[in-house]
Amino acid sequence: MRETEKIWMNGELVDWADAKIHVGAHGLHYGSGVFEGIRCYETEKGSAVFRLTDHLQRLHNSARLIQMELPFSVEGLKAACNEVIGVNGLPECYLRPLAFYGYGELGVRPTGCPVDVVIMSWPWGTYLGDDALENGVRAKISSWQRIGPNVIPHVAKATGVYLNSMLAVLEASKAGYEEAILLTETGYVADGSGENIFVVKNGRIATPDLSSSILPGITRDSVIQIAQDLGYTVEEKNLVRADLYLADEIFMCGTAAEVTPVRSVDDREVGDPGPITREIQSAYLDTVRGKREQWSHWLEYAPNPSAVTGS
Repeated sequence: MRETEKIWMNGELVDWADAKIHVGAHGLHYGSGVFEGIRCYETEKGSAVFRLTDHLQRLHNSARLIQMELPFSVEGLKAACNEVIGVNGLPECYLRPLAFYGYGELGVRPTGCPVDVVIMSWPWGTYLGDDALENGVRAKISSWQRIGPNVIPHVAKATGVYLNSMLAVLEASKAGYEEAILLTETGYVADGSGENIFVVKNGRIATPDLSSSILPGITRDSVIQIAQDLGYTVEEKNLVRADLYLADEIFMCGTAAEVTPVRSVDDREVGDPGPITREIQSAYLDTVRGKREQWSHWLEYAPNPSAVTGS
């Protein structure tokens, strides 16, 4: 991670090196927090944040699901994101809003613990790498199951939930694969460790239904809309591992991973990224960089950095 100048913490900008919490923070001990991953892209019209309002509304929804009350509104957090983008002077960056129970009491119940909110920004390339974006990744179906909806609310992008993903991707990485795919307790395909998944078969696109213990991905929602606008049929339904093994094309998507092809699953070759994957990938990457008017309403332009910093 490349350090930048400032981090927004509880309404104030602090130096990167000074953005610290107490070791007794509740969120550190129990994973009691929620977060978002958001990308800001450089476009011909300036820096544009992709679906910023939607991401920050999901942050609020995640907080509600774990019974956490955020001390900042969506509009307040939007202003803070723009402030961070401006002060760090990055025309393109990754944003990480994070809210967690801070230092107070250390019982499991977070009574007496404040809710701390921070926003970081830094340059971050494609999550799985440029080669993955171009040529695809090798994925392994994990022995770790995706957490069920009655274990932890999977609709919440909660910090503690990601231990599930961490175990899966570590297992896959140690076995020589770039990414993991998790199944539900009943054996249906859920998602990757940090991405939603799509399967193409006979020209039709399918993706696991939201009931499959998956996060309602904002990139997922965008890809579904793009694919439908391009004339493809997209079905949200249960998928089994055989659907992956017999797919014509597979791709994953997420804010960090963008649209990344999958070239094999459990050493069953899917092949080079196919034409439908390429078309959707191209449309998505053009959209986030302001090159597709059709979906330009998803872009929220950040103020000119000089306007924020006063330089």
